[in-house]
Formats: sequence, structure tokens, C-alpha cells
Amino acid sequence: MQTRILIALTILLALSANVQAQQEVQFSHNMFNNMGINPGMAGLRNAICATALARQQWVGFRDEQGNKLSPETYSLNVDAPIPLLRGGLALGLLQDQIGPETTVGVKLSYAYHMPLGPGRLGIGAQAGFMDKRIDFASLNPLDPGDPALIGGEENHIFTDFAIGGFFLLDDEAWAGISISQLREARGNLGESSFALRRHIYATGGYHISWPANPAYVISPSVLVKTDLSSMQLDINTMVTYNNRFWGGVSYRPQDAVVFMLGVSLDQISIGYSYDVTTSPLGSMGRSYGSHEVMLQYCFDLDFDKIQEIQRNIRFL
Repeated sequence: MQTRILIALTILLALSANVQAQQEVQFSHNMFNNMGINPGMAGLRNAICATALARQQWVGFRDEQGNKLSPETYSLNVDAPIPLLRGGLALGLLQDQIGPETTVGVKLSYAYHMPLGPGRLGIGAQAGFMDKRIDFASLNPLDPGDPALIGGEENHIFTDFAIGGFFLLDDEAWAGISISQLREARGNLGESSFALRRHIYATGGYHISWPANPAYVISPSVLVKTDLSSMQLDINTMVTYNNRFWGGVSYRPQDAVVFMLGVSLDQISIGYSYDVTTSPLGSMGRSYGSHEVMLQYCFDLDFDKIQEIQRNIRFL
């Protein structure tokens, strides 16, 4: 989001001692990243799934001294169903760097599963730990004596929580809503205070087989993100051929148009996206767009077959 870069710029220019803006990262492969934003998704796919994302946003964006400010984000989410718990568990790892600021996060999630009509509903909760660091020594303040921008590397560990519900209708449709950073944890970095903002995510989509040729499947979806002071909308459309190759376009108003390509090889899916920056960052030549790579591995679990296996009395 554009507001994420404003955090770094605010620090660099020392315009304020109290920083509050949208801090949650964004990914263009949002239709593959539901586990990353909604704990209710944990284990809901009856598969052990690992999804890795690497994003370089606003490539070429630098300050007047030539220092790199473009955000780099890396994410890994692993989830699996746990029948004994009547739900699923998930582990999420995140590293996000924007200028002198580095954030490393760990998230643990549990979701309770229940049937709902023709589909299944997951109701989840999450505990997260975030280590936020700022290297003040790398800053070049306008006022060399500014006490807010003097020092070495400082960090603060935030603890916060999230809740969410996710509905999955087999391979036909999905919908979810979640709230992250519930307690809006606060901390100090140098002379500045920092507060996490509560974020709300709402997403939904469905798959439509092309009547003239069922080998083509069209998948429209939408993702709405807000921290109650600003909102961002992702409108996505993907076309999949023969359940193997896909391509798509996303539109993020006042930010970017995204083009995506990908392929599925058995249980592995690989995708690439390129964001064409449509905000003033792009029109002013400050950004060359954003690159993102997605890698997903899902190992399907057939619990019905597992339950039919008979114990051999020779092996207790």
C-alpha cells in the first residue's frame, strides 16, 4: 500500500513523533494468500499446504541521496488439518523491509471446522509476534542534531491477535472476513511512538466453467482491506486452462494494474506477477513497477481412506 512508504518517509523527514498508518503488507497473489490474512483458513483444504511469496515493490524508488526505499517482503504460511482438534493449525513467517525499517513476524493460528450447508466453515484465532527494528544510523536527517533520529539500531517486539471466519464450498467458491492486530499494540522506537492499527479483510470469489469449453475456468474474486481510515480494493480475474496453466489481471484503484501468469505441476503451483504502477509514483518515474513470485505446495490428505485401513495384529 502507498501508506506503507509514508511510514519510512515520515521517519526520514521527522515530520511527526507519532506514527500511525496501514502497516500490513500486500501481495498481488491475494487469491493464493488467504491463509496469510485469515486464521479461519487453517486446515480447511484437507491438505498440508505451504505457500511462499516474495515481493519487490516499487522497484527503483529511492530517496534524494540514492538510498533504496522500495519495500521487500517475504512470506511463508504452512497449514494442515488436525482431526483430533476438529480443525487445523497454521504457522506463518514474515519479513518486511522498507528503507531503514525491518519487520520480522511469527504467527500461530488455530481454526475450528464445522459443516455449513454444502460447504465448510472455519472459525479461527491467531497470536502473532512482531519484531520491528529501525536503523537510525543509516538515516540522513535534515537536522543533524534532531534527537529523534540519532542512535543505532533499536527494536520493539509487539504481541497482537487476529480472528477470522472462512467459508469454503469445495472447489466452487470461497468467502472470508478477518480482523488483525486486534489489541492495537503500542511501543517506542527511539523518540517516536508506534501503534499497530486494526485491519479488516473481506474476500470472496468463485470458479465458473466456460460453457463452450469446460477446460477453461474463469475465477473472479475481490479483496477489500481497510484500517478504518483508508481502504484498498483488489479486483481480480483469472482464467485457468486444463487445470494447469493460468493467467489473470488485477486492478487496484489508484495504485496498480497487475498481470499474472502461472502453472500447476501436480501438487506444486508457481506464479509470477508484475504490477504496473498507476499512482503518481509511476507517472513521476519514481517506480518501475513491482515484481512478485509465488510458490505453493499442497499435499492432499484423504482421511476417509486412512480410516479404512485395518490394523495388522502382527504390528501393535
